[in-house]
Amino acid sequence: MRSLFPVAGPPGPAPTIDDVKLPTDNPKPFARLLLSFWAPTTRSLRGWALASVVVNAGITVTGAGVRVTESGLGCPTWPRCTPDSFVPVAHPEVSPLNMAVEFGNRLLTFLVLAVGVACVLAALRLAPRRVSLVRLAWLQPAGIVAQALWGGLVVNTMLNPFTVGTHYLISSGLIAVCWLLYARAGEGDGPVRRVTHRDIRRLGHVLLAATFALLVAGVVVSGTGPHSGDETASRFDLDIEAMARFHADLAYLVVGLTFALLFALHVTNAPRPARRAALALLGVELLQGVIGYTQWFLAVPAALVLMHVLGSTLVWIAALRVVTSLRVRDGEPAPVSPSPTGAPAAV
Repeated sequence: MRSLFPVAGPPGPAPTIDDVKLPTDNPKPFARLLLSFWAPTTRSLRGWALASVVVNAGITVTGAGVRVTESGLGCPTWPRCTPDSFVPVAHPEVSPLNMAVEFGNRLLTFLVLAVGVACVLAALRLAPRRVSLVRLAWLQPAGIVAQALWGGLVVNTMLNPFTVGTHYLISSGLIAVCWLLYARAGEGDGPVRRVTHRDIRRLGHVLLAATFALLVAGVVVSGTGPHSGDETASRFDLDIEAMARFHADLAYLVVGLTFALLFALHVTNAPRPARRAALALLGVELLQGVIGYTQWFLAVPAALVLMHVLGSTLVWIAALRVVTSLRVRDGEPAPVSPSPTGAPAAV
């Protein structure tokens, strides 16, 4: 006769985090993509932030491709490609190839914007919501729209080297925002806590400032030398050799600061992530130096210009990684409730 009261068997193993199914565990790739920002986890938000770093770096390099192929005015008007059409059409004064290159770069803006919007949605729907991440996420679509409007100014000023250079620097600022979102999403919202000596962290900030100065100097060199984007574009009235030497001097300064930071991290036995980030930065800088000197001695061929722009973008990302590796943020401490036995005494 079956017992009316089931006998409890031996207890099974306690559930672990591996037994929990997350929204992004959906077997359908498209569903996983949607859920990664509609039902986000910290991991999926960081994934979108890293994707934003990649696409912003990519459009920076393709923008250089527009310049070295003389396609800067492939679409001679903005926001239309031609005075009568938003898409490329036959134009007697513009090569179809140049028009396709410039229009293709414009289309990439929509991809960058889509990834930025995904970051915003993921930050808004992350539970619990973190205001700091929402603010960083909103900077992306706002910056992309500003960048697109500035692109119109680049076209309307006939590729003035100042507007072209600023276009690149705005992209560098967007990359910094995207990287900061990636780093902050993996931390808490507590106060900043150093993982190295205070002076070492200051050295990291000096290194980042010197790296940005190096980017600015590179923009001036690009605006003085060849590859203006169009044969009618103006150039800075500067001595290209003097500007190239100044750019090289700044590069030596950045490499020296990086070596000093790496040495300081080593002798103080700093955490491994910080040491690895500094070592990676030094490696990228040395490779970038090889590309820079090679392109100079080969009279600045277009292919090496593209590689140099890619290298400068990687140096900037690596420098940002170094700075964020020198500190952490813990979670905010939970509010302390008064003890029941201590309450009467407090009264």
